[in-house]
Amino acid sequence: MKIKNKVRFGLPKGSLQESTLRIFKKAGFSIATSGRSYFPAIDDVEIEAVLLRAQEIPRYVENGVLDCGITGADWVLENSANVVVVTELLYSKQSMIPVRWVLAVARNSKIKTAKDLKGKRIATELVNVTKKYLKKNKVKAEVEFSWGATEAKVPELVDAIVELTETGSSLRAHNLQIIDTVCQSTTQLIANKSSWKNYWKKDKIENVALLLKGAINAEEKVGLKLNVNKKNLNKVSSLLPAMRNPTISPLSKSGWFAIEIVANEKMVRGLIPKLKKAGAEGIIEYNLTKVVP
Repeated sequence: MKIKNKVRFGLPKGSLQESTLRIFKKAGFSIATSGRSYFPAIDDVEIEAVLLRAQEIPRYVENGVLDCGITGADWVLENSANVVVVTELLYSKQSMIPVRWVLAVARNSKIKTAKDLKGKRIATELVNVTKKYLKKNKVKAEVEFSWGATEAKVPELVDAIVELTETGSSLRAHNLQIIDTVCQSTTQLIANKSSWKNYWKKDKIENVALLLKGAINAEEKVGLKLNVNKKNLNKVSSLLPAMRNPTISPLSKSGWFAIEIVANEKMVRGLIPKLKKAGAEGIIEYNLTKVVP
């Protein structure tokens, strides 16, 4: 069966690949990669998936080779890509927080601020954004593209680097210290401007975005179900955090109620003992796949 309409969807290859495929799986899309193929199989006949480096996706989306794609806000900036930002997707390689491109130097370096970079050499993959940062700080320095192993180049080959970090642990392991943040970045779903004007494609992209955001919203959250007697209802209810208000339903057994909430997973380990002491019974914790506000 030939599908009339399709969205060509760019997925990030490399560091973001594993976490992206996991979020898609949670959103309801099964994506299978094989070997060196750049065209993974996806169980949605209206989507053609293409695996590319996140750095390249903004350019291909802008040029219309792709209808949409997932990349970092940093690479949209680096390419000065004229695209539609459909939504922010708050996930990264290791965590659910924004990542940073930081200016780092050797721990014993005399460079303490951006002003000290005058006449120095900086290595980075984020060349254009770094040049704009230096211009903003009125500093003239040499910026060279780094093909990799950037942290190992200080101080023998370069005076400083601008490197991506989530936790800073890799920089510390290389005896480097952060002296400034050049920019922050989050994962974004972007679309080609012409594709966005196509009603069918826009609707399809928005539907995928809704499901992805629902999957991300469910990260680090769990559902809780519990039963409580009327006499303990107010005491138990006062302990409950919830996205809005807890769902409270009367049970067939007179004087008893069922309560259901969504809570942060880390809070639950301290919450369950308190609920039990307050009179809650039949407490059930369960995982969530999607949370759509």
